[in-house]
Amino acid sequence: MNQILEWEAFAVLLSRILLGVLFLFQGYDKLFKFKISGVESVYKPDLVKRGIPVVLIRPSIFISSWIEFLGGILLLPGLFMQPVLAILGLNLIGAAIAFSIARPMWDMQYFFPRFALLIFLMIAPTSWNIYSLDYYFNIY
Repeated sequence: MNQILEWEAFAVLLSRILLGVLFLFQGYDKLFKFKISGVESVYKPDLVKRGIPVVLIRPSIFISSWIEFLGGILLLPGLFMQPVLAILGLNLIGAAIAFSIARPMWDMQYFFPRFALLIFLMIAPTSWNIYSLDYYFNIY
């Protein structure tokens, strides 16, 4: 393997692990630390005030939290990268929409790093993803 490819592969590895850790702990906190009800109590008043049906809020938080938690777990070893990144990307779109509805001038400090790492991993050639279970098992 040439040195350029080694650096590119290492960049993908670091990005994937960092993004996995960010999503894993974000989902973990929402599921097991603050609980779904705690997250709901923070965002529900603003969302309801803006016309979002109450029946959609809790299931959306629940689904989003599990996507983040499981997606983070799968990113760490690099398993099923392409579908996991696509699902996490859709989840980020949903989060951006929800935050924009709840608080139109929301702070992107937590959103943007996840978005940037996700886009990098989506556009990086799969040949750079050599330090992953996808590569080991020849999944993609």
